[in-house]
Amino acid sequence: MAHDELRGNGRFPADFVWGAATAAYQIEGAASEGGRGESIWDHFSHTPGKTVNGDTGDVACDHYHRWPEDVALLRELGFKAYRFSIAWPRILPDGRGRLNPRGLVFYDRLVDALLDAGITPWVTLYHWDLPRALEELGGWRNRATADAFTEYADEVTRRLGDRVKNWITLNEPWCSSFLSHWIGEHAPGHHDLKEALDANHVLLLAHGQAVPVIRRNSPRARVGITLNLAQVYPASESPADRAAAVRYAGYFNRWFMDPLYGRGYPEDMLALYGPDLAPRAEANDFKTIAAPTDFLGLNYYSPTFIADDPKSGPFRARDVGLAGAERTEMGWVVYPRGLYDLLVDVSRAYPTGPLYITENGAAYPDPEPVNGRVADPSRLAYYQGHLAEAQRAVQNGVPLKGYFAWSLLDNFEWAFGYSRRFGLTYVDFATQQRTVKDSGRWLSKVVRGNRVEG
Repeated sequence: MAHDELRGNGRFPADFVWGAATAAYQIEGAASEGGRGESIWDHFSHTPGKTVNGDTGDVACDHYHRWPEDVALLRELGFKAYRFSIAWPRILPDGRGRLNPRGLVFYDRLVDALLDAGITPWVTLYHWDLPRALEELGGWRNRATADAFTEYADEVTRRLGDRVKNWITLNEPWCSSFLSHWIGEHAPGHHDLKEALDANHVLLLAHGQAVPVIRRNSPRARVGITLNLAQVYPASESPADRAAAVRYAGYFNRWFMDPLYGRGYPEDMLALYGPDLAPRAEANDFKTIAAPTDFLGLNYYSPTFIADDPKSGPFRARDVGLAGAERTEMGWVVYPRGLYDLLVDVSRAYPTGPLYITENGAAYPDPEPVNGRVADPSRLAYYQGHLAEAQRAVQNGVPLKGYFAWSLLDNFEWAFGYSRRFGLTYVDFATQQRTVKDSGRWLSKVVRGNRVEG
């Protein structure tokens, strides 16, 4: 579709992919059913003080039992694609070796039901639920975990690869490395920058090793990775703030993008970390990591506004936010233009091929349903603003090919437990009753009309 035509009728391209996204540990529940092994999030959430109210994913949205209802919900809302993740410990309870056939059967049924409903499955292989048995051997700090992930990817794609044609290796490796091993907010909850950098390298290696395996087992499939890149703005035009923004972008963005696209780790960041912290790369590691991919998934919620701060860790940079800006219940600045700028910057700087927004959404304190309705005007406005910027990016030549809302359901929001709601659908966690919110109804109209309306 020509860009002037897009401007003229306000529609997205005819082949634009509209979907909703979830993750296994956040919705499935059935933590000890069906032969599933323990994950690091089972252990972490059951550790006192790690999650709000001590919440766990033991039951979550009970999707393991209620998946037919959730597939029907996707169909009701008009989504033509569904991004979900496979629970690694449901397939290989010990991380590798012993296979759990019941786990594969569960995803067999889900994939078949989606296809029968006219919904294309987009499968994420790793959304943070590492088998606990592997963590006990060093987890993502241990290079052997990359081999275990490759074995797991092989099992899943041999079983589902005849039907699933869109694969995402990893979701947000920054979270699995820095947020989990240095900041300590996510499982396994460590506070060691060296561990974070080592885990990051093994995660990228696992991605690179898995790509050719997926291609072998799932002919004609498309393979990519999803990153939560930061759209970085300097807090001011001062030289100090601008330099801090470069360092922060190096830590959050270039440290992932450069090796994935064949450039190795950025030299300025290697110098900043120094030889004692930088991960040790073996021969051919960077060739493996840079395995050609078919698309890049981007998760965007909020930008960063970076000020120079000599007291803020090795990067000497701090996100000071945007004065006067609206914030979500997570405390994140609402800034739709950041999505546009991120899409433009990434598409210009790297040969990504097609881009997909694989997560975008907002948490707000929703009221309980009244007469089958949940009024959530702030979330609706959030989606409206961000989709308008996504459309502007398409108009200006960005190869954006699809959009997945986060999330289909209110769910277990990691360390925040059930205290934060991101869903298009309200979930009463006591009864498991689902009620589509006003934002979900509005987005359904966008999906069906393939255009953003007021």
